[in-house]
Amino acid sequence: MASTARPPATPTSTAPISAAGADSAADAAPHTTPAPAAPPAPAAAASVAGSAIGPLAIPGSTRLRYIVRGESRGRPYQVNASLSWQHDGQQYDARLEVSAWLLGARTQTSRGRITGDGIAPLRFGDRYRSEQAAHFQRDKGVISFSSNAPDAPLRPGAQDRLSVLLQLGAMIGGDAQRYPAGTQIQIQTAGTREADLWSFRVVGTESLQLPGGPMQALKLERLPRRDYDQHIEVWLAPTLDHLPARVRITQGNGDVVDQQWLSRDSP
Repeated sequence: MASTARPPATPTSTAPISAAGADSAADAAPHTTPAPAAPPAPAAAASVAGSAIGPLAIPGSTRLRYIVRGESRGRPYQVNASLSWQHDGQQYDARLEVSAWLLGARTQTSRGRITGDGIAPLRFGDRYRSEQAAHFQRDKGVISFSSNAPDAPLRPGAQDRLSVLLQLGAMIGGDAQRYPAGTQIQIQTAGTREADLWSFRVVGTESLQLPGGPMQALKLERLPRRDYDQHIEVWLAPTLDHLPARVRITQGNGDVVDQQWLSRDSP
């Protein structure tokens, strides 16, 4: 959900699941920070963890198809992508596949459980030619990586770089009034090498003209913490059960990828 991955010819993903640099583990517990009520007075941080995360609306099983347009090293491209989301109320399986003719596919997967706190990943995989993975070892309280990178502490509400947008959609879908414009949502987010703190700011509802037709969607953006962090914009659409209608990622070097909804069908 997107999430978006660069076409398979490029081994480095430009999606929300690409490497974003390490954050302090001490900052990694998920919480929201409401916007200031008045410009001179900043609001206090409000912790959102465990049962305090608020109402959730887990979308039903579905598959979304996208057109992905982008620019890499000054060269434009267009590829197809699909996001498959399946669950039985207890276990879930999410799969994002970006395919390009003659170049094969790049696939990212997230598998885990559906809990009272929403999506709880157990394994995240990223495959192009070979696969790397992150394992959420909840019994040990760590996230481990197949790349042999150091383990990261597993914080409450932790997500991977595919499930994070699905969890955001479940949170917004459960009670949109809880997240007015200006709200910041922070979630520990793991890739295949590290787990970082990702901070999203709620921007507001916008009208989109997409390949699949016009749509209203709530825009959030990931706030970069360093110069080389990705700037991620995601639009969550009520008519898609708050799954991503559009995801746009801008890299520090200027590369852009723009994933836009085309159609919806059964998984």
